[in-house]
Amino acid sequence: MKTFITTKPFKFYLWIGSVWLLIWIFIRFINNSETFVPHALNEVWRAFYIVIVNFIFFEYSLPVIRKNRSAILYNILAGILLVTIHLLLVSVGLYGWTNLGILFHIYTSLIQVTLAGGAYDEMMYKIFQQAEYGVTSVFYFLIAKLFYYNFTLRRATQQLRLEKKEAELNYLKSQTNPHFLFNTLNNIYTLAGDNADLAQESILRLSKILRFMLYETDGEFITVEKELEIINDYIALEKLRYDDSLHVGFKYEIEDMKQPLPPLLLIPLVENAFKHGISQTIDQPFVEIHLSLEHQQLIFVVKNSADNIQEEMSIKENIGLSNLRRQLQLLYTVYDLSVLQSRSEFSATLKINLGSHV
Repeated sequence: MKTFITTKPFKFYLWIGSVWLLIWIFIRFINNSETFVPHALNEVWRAFYIVIVNFIFFEYSLPVIRKNRSAILYNILAGILLVTIHLLLVSVGLYGWTNLGILFHIYTSLIQVTLAGGAYDEMMYKIFQQAEYGVTSVFYFLIAKLFYYNFTLRRATQQLRLEKKEAELNYLKSQTNPHFLFNTLNNIYTLAGDNADLAQESILRLSKILRFMLYETDGEFITVEKELEIINDYIALEKLRYDDSLHVGFKYEIEDMKQPLPPLLLIPLVENAFKHGISQTIDQPFVEIHLSLEHQQLIFVVKNSADNIQEEMSIKENIGLSNLRRQLQLLYTVYDLSVLQSRSEFSATLKINLGSHV
């Protein structure tokens, strides 16, 4: 069953009303220190009424105007009527509320006036006194409502942006892992026809890598130490396909092995070096990898031999590095990924300020 007063918005009006009450109590303490207690009780009585009236107006009356946007004349007339009713409630209605408080000995009349017009002029004077208070409260709640709406809108927008970013990152990861698995299975298929023992070792190493992907890459970060471990396992897996003519060098200078890093961020560059580089090299194939990390400044350089660089290089940029570039764009604000190619060598350099993670 739907209740008339919804809890969540009403809590907001209670908080805002409490601030409104404290402001007026402070004013009374400064200006009416001798009669502070009855003034404070009066403000509590008036604030209770003001919170309820403004809550109904902003949460139930105004939405009636916005409900039928196509009927402009209806909206204008309804708006004039509702605003008029609300002004009466925060003036005449508030005056009646204070009199009700006087009747129950909750509100104390502290305004002592003597006017020539008698009781009627005195009543009108008190109504205008209450109207000043009531109309001010309308503007106060309106400004508070606008600030709150702007804050919630910004927070919702930020949440949607984060969800979109997370969804895109998950999509990019879902592309990377099958791509890696496909290439590795091709390598094992090649080995199976030439050397069954090496094929078995490849499957064993692949299972270790897959176990890592399944159980240790779900989180936002892993340690650099774990990333180095998976890179070493991948290099060992790839080297099984080549003879002793292949030279692989992997050097690293790490200040802190526990430095957090997004999982599998570096391995696409290593995979590209083997898949699109040395696999196309006839003479003296090599892969040189260097990783340095100091003061959250990461530099990762991968160089590989590459003969007859032609159209394949543009394909590699579109398929391999474009995925990594997009991940970097989503993850960091300060980074650079550059590639250089010559007739015999291809190099990729990745620089990241890990402190710029978003």
